This record gives sequence, structure tokens and C-alpha cells, in this order.
Amino acid sequence: MYSMLHSQTDSAALHERIAAAVQNAGGWLPFDAYMHMALYEPALGYYAGEHPKFGAWAAQGGDFTTAPELSPLFARALARQVADALRATGTDEVWELGAGTGALAAGVLDELQQQGCAPRRYCIVEISAALRARQQERLAGYSGVVWTDALPAALHGVVIGNEVLDAMPVKLLARRGGVWHERGVALGVHGQFVWAERPTALRPPLEPAGAHDYETELHCAAHAFVESVAQALARGRGAAFFLDYGFPEREYYHPQRSMGTLVCHCAQRTDDDPLVAAGTKDISAHLNFTGVALAAQEAGCAVLGYTSQARFLLNCGIGALMEAASLPERITAMKLLAEHEMGELFKAIAFASPALAEWLPCGFAEGDRMHRL
Repeated sequence: MYSMLHSQTDSAALHERIAAAVQNAGGWLPFDAYMHMALYEPALGYYAGEHPKFGAWAAQGGDFTTAPELSPLFARALARQVADALRATGTDEVWELGAGTGALAAGVLDELQQQGCAPRRYCIVEISAALRARQQERLAGYSGVVWTDALPAALHGVVIGNEVLDAMPVKLLARRGGVWHERGVALGVHGQFVWAERPTALRPPLEPAGAHDYETELHCAAHAFVESVAQALARGRGAAFFLDYGFPEREYYHPQRSMGTLVCHCAQRTDDDPLVAAGTKDISAHLNFTGVALAAQEAGCAVLGYTSQARFLLNCGIGALMEAASLPERITAMKLLAEHEMGELFKAIAFASPALAEWLPCGFAEGDRMHRL
């Protein structure tokens, strides 16, 4: 079992490594570089370590839960969209980006098997060795499951990504007295990490109204990643579906969202200080879905739909699945749909190869919100 002492030792080692990076950068490290090391530094970063990350309760050892761990009906409903997409694209591969514990893959494969459309290959792109090992154990009984470090240059298949983009490093901007600064990390007098800001030419895509101070994020890494997925689909044939929490651009850079969306998760609790205990907690930010859509379009794909997670799952038939489930299962699944839980905060977006521009995926049959992007 992963011990607290081990966690503290790894955190101290990661602190030293990041501190060296700060010094090598001249005493100031952009936050996205800090966040990348805190999450992905080999053997020490949060997602690179053995610390258990997923669980519905702190007693399980996890820091947060995701929809596939919360209810198996999430994967079953999503699988219906995957089946629809496999038919529409005429392909026989599914690509999952960042498969967590393997729960989503197991649920999707089970449902596709029941529907008689199991894919020839289920490819998992996973950069965390610890999570890959956990996935391989969970999925040992499934045929056709393979792991890879990267996407092919031309992709023929259906791509799914659940809560992947929110964990990609973000740049932090702060408007102080009407002047924009980039937030970075420096070393304090006792060697602790402290915030340091520098004037910058970077700007959010929308200038938040008002003259008040304002903090926010730029999702350069996530948008670049979406662009790479879209380029692979544009060279091949297929569709991609991402589910994550976030807002369209006008809501994301709303004047009242002046403290940004960056948040940390540890032991089922949240905090807003990513500079403390690096490597022991998750760091994420809400998505700008307008930026995601533009990245896909600029890479040559057609954006097919954008809606709330609740509407997406209802379109995919989760209602009928809930009717056939037990009362406890229905109660749990309601967290996926309820506005005050995951139903409204989480969104779904889809894009596909240019040849599929006129296709309407079943998950967006009703309640599409592309006009809000």
C-alpha cells in the first residue's frame, strides 16, 4: 500500500526538482511549466506516482471521483454514442485518451459487446506508468485492448476522452490595475514556492468587462492537444467525443469570474493553493469549450455538437438504463444528471473528419448548444 511517508518523501524530492527548474529559469518559472512538473514529472509527479487517485470516498484512498467510477451507467450510455459513431464512420477502433482506472473502458466494452458491435481494437493512450499498470490489471480479461503513448498520424476510429483536458497545464494571467501579467513561480526566503508576476503581452481571447483586478487561465496545452487529435482525424476518418467541466468563452471570461477556475483535489477535498505539497494533489482548471471547438475547426475537423452532460447522456438513453436499474443505482446515476451535481457543469463536445460534417451524433439529437460557443 502506498504510505503517507512515501508520499511526503516523493513530495520533498519533487519540490527539490522544481526548485532547481526555477533557479535554472532565472528565478521565475511560468505556471504551466510548474503544473506540468507537479502532475507529470517522471516517478514524482501526481499522475506519475503510485498514490491512489480515484475513489468516491476519502476512506478508499482516492482524491476525487469521475463519472465512470460514480456510476456504471455513464459508460453504458457513452457506449451507445460510440456504437452510433462506429456505424457512421465505418471504422472498427476505439481510442480512449487517459483511461484512469480502466472503469470507462470496461463499461464501454461490455456494452458494445452486448450490442454486437465490439471494436476490433480498443486503444488506450496513457502516459502514466502507474495508471497503465492499473488499467492492464482491470482489463486483463478483454481482448483487443492495447496501450500506446501517442496517436497515429492518421486516425481511423472513434476517440473518447473523459476528464482529460482539464488536467493539462494552463497559463495563468492576472490583470492588476489594468495591466496584464503572467503568473509564475519563484522561491521564497525559506525555499518555499511563492507567486511572482511579470507584465506580459498575453491576453485572454475576451477582455473581461470592468476595470477590477482579474485572474484567469489560458488553455494552450489543451487546445494544442485537441488540434493534434483533430489533425489525425482530418487525415483519416472518425469522430471524437470529449466530456469535461467548463464553459463557453463568454461565460468563462465573465466579469464575475475574477478569481479564475484553478482548483486542487486531495482526499475528496478542494483547495486553491497549487504551490503547497506539489505532487500529492491533483491540479485542474475548467475548460474554455469555445477554444476547444476552434482548435478542432482550425485543424480541419467539423464540430458536430456541444451540450450539457445531462442532455448528452439522456440523448444516449441513460433514462431507459436507469429504469432497469436498482433504486440505489438510480440515485447514484442522478448525480450525473442533476444540475447542482455534474449534469450542468460538465459538457460534451464532438468533432469529426470533414466527410462527416453533416452527421448528427445521437448524443446531440436534442438540446444542442453550439450557438453558445
